[in-house]
Amino acid sequence: MDKFEIRIEELETRSAYQEDTIQALNDVVVKQQVQLDKLQRSLETLAERLREAMTGDSFDDARDEPPPPHY
Repeated sequence: MDKFEIRIEELETRSAYQEDTIQALNDVVVKQQVQLDKLQRSLETLAERLREAMTGDSFDDARDEPPPPHY
């Protein structure tokens, strides 16, 4: 093999490793995005429940009740 063939083979090998690395990193990013989407939905659900609890009658009633007798 001459120098050019050796050099081309080295570059092809590096390129293959880089493609594998890029694919692995892409898989991680996709997985993280799915997790972020789930967390965002959970946060929105919790925020909505908190808003409902703070504006609902049950929240106001609980504040107005006297403390239990054991206090």
